[in-house]
Amino acid sequence: MYLSGGNQQKVVLAKWLCSKAKIFIFDEPTVGIDVGAKTEIFKLINLLAKEGAGIIMISSYLPELLAISDRILVLSKGRITKEFKREEPTQEGILYYATI
Repeated sequence: MYLSGGNQQKVVLAKWLCSKAKIFIFDEPTVGIDVGAKTEIFKLINLLAKEGAGIIMISSYLPELLAISDRILVLSKGRITKEFKREEPTQEGILYYATI
């Protein structure tokens, strides 16, 4: 039996939910999956955060980061160049600090 990319991601998340971990690192969690699966993955990430888990999300898709993040750290050349709080970041600002 084969699962779609979105369903594979959901299975991995379900396994992690059962692990009782306190910190989760998501590296491009929605690449290659459909919009419906993305919505489900975001719901699960938000559920983890509401339950007190720490979430680190790495994504090159800026609208996704802006929609889900409480804080964004921008890196350039291996160092943090800017920290944005919840309502501060814009795509332009993130791109600026990513290229300095």
